[in-house]
Amino acid sequence: MIIQFKTPMNHVIVDDILEQMKKGHHHGVMSDNHLIIYDLDHFDFTDREASVIEHIEATQPRYALSSRKFQPEDTIIETAHNKIGGDNFTIMAGPCSVENEEMIHRLAAEVKAAGATVIRGGAFKPRTSPYDFQGLGVEGLRYLREAADENDLDVITEVMSVEEVETIGEYTDIFQIGARNMQNFDLLKAVGKTNKPVALKRGLAATIDEWLNAAEYIISEGNSKVMLVERGIRSFDSTYTRNILDVGAIAVAKKLSHFPIIVDSSHAAGHADLVAPMAYAGVAAGAQGLLIEVHDHPSQALSDAAQQLTPAQFTKLVAQAKQIHALTENHD
Repeated sequence: MIIQFKTPMNHVIVDDILEQMKKGHHHGVMSDNHLIIYDLDHFDFTDREASVIEHIEATQPRYALSSRKFQPEDTIIETAHNKIGGDNFTIMAGPCSVENEEMIHRLAAEVKAAGATVIRGGAFKPRTSPYDFQGLGVEGLRYLREAADENDLDVITEVMSVEEVETIGEYTDIFQIGARNMQNFDLLKAVGKTNKPVALKRGLAATIDEWLNAAEYIISEGNSKVMLVERGIRSFDSTYTRNILDVGAIAVAKKLSHFPIIVDSSHAAGHADLVAPMAYAGVAAGAQGLLIEVHDHPSQALSDAAQQLTPAQFTKLVAQAKQIHALTENHD
């Protein structure tokens, strides 16, 4: 049950209601003028209590704070160089991995020129094989931060463990939670205790409800700066694409949740020639941003070489994606 109190709130009566819920051993949370009670869908309020209540939503999903029933309006995440969500369209781009200092500085300038406002790059890389390139660590973070500052870009990079949150937080503007860590609940709680935006990728085989419940772990710790990243889910056929981009999930997540929706078509496609078509489909379905892998020499990339675009390919993608986004906004 979600109770929306009238504003300005009558704190005397509201506190009485909260005390009743506590005595009844009901579990819930108060946020602004909303009270969410997880184990109630009905309560007999007195006339005095009802006088301070604007609206009651009798049912709600488990992910109450992430739900549009709790917050109907879009969440807008503000960073140094961006407003993410709502009618805004945000391009995040860069290499899969930060490989060296010169390369990330070069690519930061390239993606900025094409229209990106966030530079991506992995410094700590979760790889399927322990023998693959694992990233440059803190050295890579420093290169990434310097390249971003030089080009007036925000930084997004992956955090893989609770122990890394503080260190990576010194360099990044946006924490990325990778697909493999979507249900690493200790990590979700840790980034939820920070004040930095979090880009939460959908798990390899996660349902939409599991994805939104993972977001609930973050927002329930106090951090409401969450964006959802659809990056494709595993299916039985990986012959021609790396994953299946769930276009329907983009529209559904946008309907159920107030968080911005970002599409990572690079990981869905797995092949450079499919990245743009999947990106366009995601934007047409309502995505409010794209997360794209770009490398100036893809064939020489130390990770995900097959799916990385050249700067020229990326420039073309951005121009067409922005046109599609403009059409969808005009249609709305």
